[in-house]
Amino acid sequence: MSGDTAHGVPPGGPDTTGPPPAAAPGTAGTPRTVGIVWGLLGLNTLGSAGAQTIVPLPRSLIQMVTMGALVAAFALALAVNLRLRIRPSAFVFLLTLLLVPSVISSVNLESGFGALFRCTRLALFVGTLWLLTRWWDGGLAFVRSHIRMYYAVLGSVAAGLAVSPGTAMPELYGGRLVGALWPLTPPQIGQYAAVITGLTVLLLLGRHTTGASAAVVIVPALVLLALSHTRTATVGLLLGLALAIGSLILTSAPARRFFAWAVLCAAVAAVWFAPMVRAWFLRGQSRENFSSLTGRAKVWDALLAAPRTTSERLFGVGLGDKSYDGLPIDNSWLAVYHEQGLTGAALVAALLVVLGGVALLRPPSVPRACAIFLIAYCAISSYTEAGLGDASPYLLHLAVAASLLAAPAPAAPPAVPAAARRRVPRWARDRR
Repeated sequence: MSGDTAHGVPPGGPDTTGPPPAAAPGTAGTPRTVGIVWGLLGLNTLGSAGAQTIVPLPRSLIQMVTMGALVAAFALALAVNLRLRIRPSAFVFLLTLLLVPSVISSVNLESGFGALFRCTRLALFVGTLWLLTRWWDGGLAFVRSHIRMYYAVLGSVAAGLAVSPGTAMPELYGGRLVGALWPLTPPQIGQYAAVITGLTVLLLLGRHTTGASAAVVIVPALVLLALSHTRTATVGLLLGLALAIGSLILTSAPARRFFAWAVLCAAVAAVWFAPMVRAWFLRGQSRENFSSLTGRAKVWDALLAAPRTTSERLFGVGLGDKSYDGLPIDNSWLAVYHEQGLTGAALVAALLVVLGGVALLRPPSVPRACAIFLIAYCAISSYTEAGLGDASPYLLHLAVAASLLAAPAPAAPPAVPAAARRRVPRWARDRR
C-alpha cells in the first residue's frame, strides 16, 4: 500500500479528522490519491445543467470537464490499485447488475446515442468504485473525503453569492440560491448542505471532531440550505438525523443530550415560529401547487399512463436525462422504471434493502450512524429527486454508507523474523 497517506486537513477544508488516530480506523492506511479520486467522482456527478453563471460556461465544456474527471478518477484508482485488489461488496455488485438492463435498453437507441454514452459513464463509475473497495474497512476516511468535497462545492456557491447576489438568487428560480460560478440548481445545493451537516453532527457526537471545526461546516451549510429553500433536503436531514441519532441513544450520552435538546427546540419552534416555517415550506406557492408537488404529479401520471411494450416494461427505454416528454421526472423510482424498467427498479430496491439490513445488524457506532443517515436521506429524497439508477451524488452517498458498513480488513500476520544463527562459543569451536 502506498506510503502517501492522508494526514491533517487539505488547504481550504475544515478539520474533521478528529483527535485520536485510533478513533478512525483505516484513515492512516488510505492513500491521499484515494481522496483525490473521490473528489473527481464528485465533480463528475455535479452535472452540466443549471442556472446562468457569472461567466457563461458552454455546456459542451462542462460536459468535457465532468467526463474528463471520471476518466481521470478511473485512471488514478487503477494506478493506486495496480494489482486489482478488491473486496466483496453487495452494493457494487448490485450496481454492476444494474448495467445489464441499462445496456439492454440502450442498444435499441430509442433514447439516442446518448444512452450508450451514459452506459459507458455508468460502467466507468462502477469500475472506479470496485477499485476503491480495497480501502472500504468500516472507517471514517470516506466520510471525511465526502465532507471536504462538498464543502469545497458549497464554498464556490458562497463565493458566487458574495460576488454577484443577483445572479446567485435569480427571479427565474423564485429567489432561491443557485450556483453562480458553476451551474448548480437549488436542490443540488440543498442536498450537499444537508448531507455534510448531518455527517458533521454525527462526527461531533462521536467526538471525532471538535466543536469549532464542526461549526465551520454546519453553520454556513445551514445558511446555504435555508437560502436554497429545498424542502426535500430539509426533511431528509431532519428524519435522517433522527434515525441516526436514535441508533446511538442507548450507547452515547452526547447523543441522548443532543436528542433531548433537539426535541425541546423543535417544540419551541413549532409554537413560536410555525407561521415562518409554514411560509418557508410553501415558498409562495398555492396549496394546490404544493399538493401536486410543484407539478411533479402531472408528469408522473402521464409517465405511468403511457403505453409500453413488454421489453420496455422489463428493461426501460434506455438511459436518458431523467425527463419525460421534455419535463423532469424528479422521482428516482419512476426514472429508473422509465429508463431501466422493472428489472432496474428491483435492483435499486434490493440495493437499499441490503444496505439497510446490514446497517441494522451492525453494533451501535458512529460509522453505523453515518451509514443509517445516508441511507435514510437517499431513501427519503428518492421520492422527489432522481438519481438512484445512474452515476449521481446519491450513489456516492450510498457508496460512503457501504464503505462504513464493510467489515474491517483482516490484519496482516506479523512478519516472522528469520531464525537467529546460533552462536558457538570460541572454546567449543577450538575443541572441534
